[in-house]
Amino acid sequence: MKRFLTILFATLLLSAALCVSVSAYSFDGAAEELSAIGIFKGSASGFQLDQAPTRSQAAIMLVRLYGAEEEAKAAYAAGNIKCPFADVGETAAPYVAWLVEKGVANGVSADSFGAANPCTGKAYTIFLLRALGYKDGEDFTTANAQEFGLTRGLFSPSALTGTFLRDDLAALTYQALACDLKDGSTYLLDSLIKSGAIDAAAAKPVTDKIETYRSLQSVTTETMGGCLDTDISMKAGFSYSMKGQSGGTPLDMAESMEFTGSGNAKVRMTEEDMEMAMTLGLKMEDETMDAEMWLKDGMVYVRSGEETYKEEIPGLAELSASAMPVKANAALLPFLESVTSKTSGTDTIYTLALNDALANTANDFISKIFSFMADAGQISTASSMDGSVFTYTLDKDGQLKNASVSFNIGFTMDINLGEGEQGTFKISMKMDIDMDVKATGKDVKITFPDFSDFKEASASAANERVIGGADGPTSIFATAIPA
Repeated sequence: MKRFLTILFATLLLSAALCVSVSAYSFDGAAEELSAIGIFKGSASGFQLDQAPTRSQAAIMLVRLYGAEEEAKAAYAAGNIKCPFADVGETAAPYVAWLVEKGVANGVSADSFGAANPCTGKAYTIFLLRALGYKDGEDFTTANAQEFGLTRGLFSPSALTGTFLRDDLAALTYQALACDLKDGSTYLLDSLIKSGAIDAAAAKPVTDKIETYRSLQSVTTETMGGCLDTDISMKAGFSYSMKGQSGGTPLDMAESMEFTGSGNAKVRMTEEDMEMAMTLGLKMEDETMDAEMWLKDGMVYVRSGEETYKEEIPGLAELSASAMPVKANAALLPFLESVTSKTSGTDTIYTLALNDALANTANDFISKIFSFMADAGQISTASSMDGSVFTYTLDKDGQLKNASVSFNIGFTMDINLGEGEQGTFKISMKMDIDMDVKATGKDVKITFPDFSDFKEASASAANERVIGGADGPTSIFATAIPA
């Protein structure tokens, strides 16, 4: 059980240092904000975020992102454009007709658009890149569209889950609105407001959020370069309960305690890879626990006492690319409830409040971490992070001085580790983490130990997951973007 707790707390802290791991569900907050500006619309059944989007629905979204919804409806009503496909319903017909007229989309056959077929993450990423002004064959190809999208701040959660849902569509659309156009003149939402396609007053809450976030991104991009060396201190109070059995002996425990911790984390991110080294020492009453973690070449290595583990983490390169501080990277925006800033002397303080999406992400990430345990069997998690915030303090030169995290965590884990180790583990925790920055950019150096003696963890579902999602049908897309 000590090893279990050690890795649990280290994992929670690792999640904080990484800020987010992009593999989430429940982007209902993004859907609500998109709905308020007329981009994303549901039905009598709501947003249906757990459903796969159809090609017709994707077509409607694309026309809106071109700022051409009213133009398409008017042209269709006047008979100036016609939908050539028998399988397209009346609601989607003006949108599909406009896309066909402009050479943006084709059908799957002469008389079929494949309207009810599911749209894939790759196909929708291509849609969004076109709306941003990028061209097939010139800026990206069908094969590398998602990878290219990552460098522009577009990350589809389905790249990790393998299933593209309306939930993912909402997240990608929200990201796209904050992305720069290809010509660099502005970002997509601002261009839609200036064209009159979106009402400026209705969009103000979204534009305020996006522009404050872009401000933070633009400053830290120049100074950090994806690299960070920080000392970590933390304190927390928590209560936990465990019901089940250990080695055949019944367990029924409940306890509350406080703990403190300190350590160091170094992170280096590029568009190709992510590297990290973290040491963590925890003190709970009279017990001390130490753990070390490293990320390198797509592998996570863990040392706890005399025990060592290693396992490949699918999607680590994709995560690194999505988190890279490229200009105004928008990949993290769907995870944020609000973004605000204020001045304090010569410093600028940014506060990022998290929404429910990060809690859902944590379920997946923590499950992967616990698969390192050689005897791991069935593990499922559920968590909440209501009231959790990140705070960043930048000096007058834009250098990151400090980052802090306040987590309110409710966490439940159902465990079946085999050999009589099973039960339900619950934690309620208030955790405050403070990170004093020692170095950023090229000054951050990571030294790795010899991993040759680290043993392989047991096979896990994470190893079997298809990374990259399903390849979308590309024949429906034209190769050019209309002027």
